Amino acid sequence: MEIAVVILNWNGKALLERFLPSVINNSSEATIYVADNASTDNSVDFVKANFPEVKIIQNSVNGGYAKGYNDALAHISEDIFILLNSDVEVTKNWLRPFIQHFEKNRNTAILQPKILDFKRKDYFEYAGAAGGFIDKLGYPFCRGRIFETLEKDTNQYNSETPIFWASGACLAIRKEVFFEIGKLDEDYFAHQEEIDLCWRAFNAGYEAFYIPDSKIYHVGGATLQVMNPKKTFYNFRNSLYNLLKNVPYPQFYFLIFLRMILDGIAGFKFLLEGKPAHFSAILKAHGSFYRNFSKMIKKRPKNHRKNYFQVKSIVWKYYILKQKHFKKL
Repeated sequence: MEIAVVILNWNGKALLERFLPSVINNSSEATIYVADNASTDNSVDFVKANFPEVKIIQNSVNGGYAKGYNDALAHISEDIFILLNSDVEVTKNWLRPFIQHFEKNRNTAILQPKILDFKRKDYFEYAGAAGGFIDKLGYPFCRGRIFETLEKDTNQYNSETPIFWASGACLAIRKEVFFEIGKLDEDYFAHQEEIDLCWRAFNAGYEAFYIPDSKIYHVGGATLQVMNPKKTFYNFRNSLYNLLKNVPYPQFYFLIFLRMILDGIAGFKFLLEGKPAHFSAILKAHGSFYRNFSKMIKKRPKNHRKNYFQVKSIVWKYYILKQKHFKKL
């Protein structure tokens, strides 16, 4: 089983300089690639000069996370793709549990490691934590992270377990499945495209697992997502895309209607908090969703599995019932 660790880069010399050595030193089982999204800094030259063992794939445009990976992975022959963010520190033997699980479980298509916070290494990190789940309305959450509540890692999630989605910060997927289910959806550009990918794998009958014996530390965090209205736009729009594409017929019409009501409430909450740019981002997200409705509905797969959600409403559980840790759901 051949492994490719693929790091997507865009003007990220500082991140590569800091984190690429940990990947090289701890990934002897894999071939390491840097997929460059038409960077304008000297990050590619830096990698070539300092890490000649790393293979470079140069994309012609910055097409975001989805197109960037799609373009790069088309040139890679290994059996397993590991999509790894450039702001990740990996640990010793982090790949071995992945290889062992894939070899023993042919129906497992996707794996995720334990993702901890680089800045607070005893806490789970926002983007994935101990594996992702979703509620009936398409709101994502994780073991170890629900909305803005991050749990301390006390080994409470130290068993291999099926999950619904794996984080794009570190997602391992079989090459054959990646292309079978149609790759990453480039109309997302960024944010939640990994949830859509995992959902399509789920609808195709495959499984995803969380592997706690593989551990990484991720710099990214919830603060960055909240501060940027562009991220608000992509998260709200792409979450609606997820429902439209992946929920069984005819449920998706009703669920999208409910989500839009809740999105409106979230928008007014942003206004009350003095964040009009985020309110505007939600309006733009809905406008973009309407404009692309006919295009996205054509992407619905033939089969849809009904039991995709962990709870009916994580919003109700979290905000009304105050159940802020996964084990209390």
